[in-house]
Amino acid sequence: MTDQKLLERIGMNPNIMAGKPVINGTRLTVEFILNLLAHGQSAQEIINEYKGLRLEDVQACILFASKTLENTVFMPLTAENV
Repeated sequence: MTDQKLLERIGMNPNIMAGKPVINGTRLTVEFILNLLAHGQSAQEIINEYKGLRLEDVQACILFASKTLENTVFMPLTAENV
C-alpha cells in the first residue's frame, strides 16, 4: 500500500477527539495506538482488541508519526541547557 493510501486512513476533525489525528471511522487516536505499541502490545493484539481495525490502520499511525517528525529539528540536550 502506498504512503498516500495509508495516510488517507488518518483524519482530523475538530469535532472528534478535539481535533487529534484519529483512524477514520473510529475515536482511536494515533497517539493512543502508538502508546499501545510503545508499551509492548503487538499490532495483532491491537487489531484483536478493537473490532474493525486492520493492520493498515496501525501502519498508518506509525507512518503518520514518522511524517510528522520528518521536518522537525532537534537540539541535543547537554548539561548546560537542561
